[in-house]
Amino acid sequence: MPKHKTITAIDFGTDNCATLIATVNPDTDQLNIAGISMVPSRGIRKGSIVELERAVSTLSESLDGAERMAGFPVKSAYVSISGTHISSQNSRGVVAVAAPNQEISRSDIDRVIEAARAVSLPNDRTIIHVIPRDFKVDSQTGVKNPVGMMGIRLESEAHIITGMTTAIKNLEKCVGDVGLEVNSFVFSGLASAEMVASETEKELGVVVVDIGTGSTALSAYVEGSLEYSTALPIGARHLTQDIALGCRISLEAAEKVKVALSTELLQPLQPRPGESKDELAQRRKRADKLELSNLGINESINELSKKTLVEDILIPRLKEIFLMIGRDLQNKQLLTELPAGIIITGGGAETVGIVEVAKRTLRLPARIGQPADIPGLTPDVKKPAFATALGLLEFGRKYGRGEEVGSGFDLGGLASTLSLGGPGNKIRELLRSLLP
Repeated sequence: MPKHKTITAIDFGTDNCATLIATVNPDTDQLNIAGISMVPSRGIRKGSIVELERAVSTLSESLDGAERMAGFPVKSAYVSISGTHISSQNSRGVVAVAAPNQEISRSDIDRVIEAARAVSLPNDRTIIHVIPRDFKVDSQTGVKNPVGMMGIRLESEAHIITGMTTAIKNLEKCVGDVGLEVNSFVFSGLASAEMVASETEKELGVVVVDIGTGSTALSAYVEGSLEYSTALPIGARHLTQDIALGCRISLEAAEKVKVALSTELLQPLQPRPGESKDELAQRRKRADKLELSNLGINESINELSKKTLVEDILIPRLKEIFLMIGRDLQNKQLLTELPAGIIITGGGAETVGIVEVAKRTLRLPARIGQPADIPGLTPDVKKPAFATALGLLEFGRKYGRGEEVGSGFDLGGLASTLSLGGPGNKIRELLRSLLP
């Protein structure tokens, strides 16, 4: 076992399962990537497990690869969770300050967060996160950290993220079957935001859009606090299906075509000195051809038009995705609260033309969310597709403190409470609430 503290992240997506193992330098508190493995996903669809045996096999293969590269085994992991079953709501808790001298302590914060957590939920839903947005001490609002302040009444507004109990239990069982404990389930949009959004952008107001294969996760921040979280039932797989249907080729070939287009800059060719109009037209025609044989594709069609693929297939679908995002944000009255704009990440962020479509459709600033540099990262991992997995490592570094939740407790014990003290389990919170 390595000397440094280790953090393991598992991002089990519809298309791929990524496992990252990192060590934390105790002197600098910096992450260093020790092991990386990504394998094609099996047994999972739209973020939820549909075949447990195949999902366990996929996760086992990914974990083994990361452990071999790191050179040591791991016992627990932070696991991403997404899918259209994710929803959120904001709640408020109120408590009286317990200390006789009216000084607010950490236990007061724990109690007020527990009060905010007490919301009515259907039996089939489980809390994943309870995230304090801000505090109110008597009549003073907008307090970020009330510890040590004087007051009689403490209020907290919290953001609560929930998911389907069945989906969470199945994912928990899958992780347990490969011999790991779950440190915490983390909403994929929250994990990605940890890696790609700056504190300044969160303070101004920004929405992180994580476009996965089967769904798109949204995390909207207003005045530095998480205001809204959800997952929409549309993703990068729809782009691939559109290419397959529009060009009458297989899904595998369509995926290769989509990836090939994302690596090219489709800038219009400019005339060369002394070049005639016919010569320019011929050169543009040659540049517009996408030879399928060069991509290792053996289909009845030999070549496709890049312009047709982008303008007639990809851009209309991207516009539909961002219109859906815009309607969702408008329903929550958030479109005018996001001056920092939209950060696009996830595997779908590499689709050609996506930034321009987002800007025109939502009329907001937009950029691609590239993960921050971490020692040990290879260029093929420092991509938007790994933002969630890398964000899980950052989440564990900032809030984990090496704490682990035993898999023998009930499901509520796995719900992380992202408070000023970091994630805590249900047993610890219950004991605290019983103390005078």
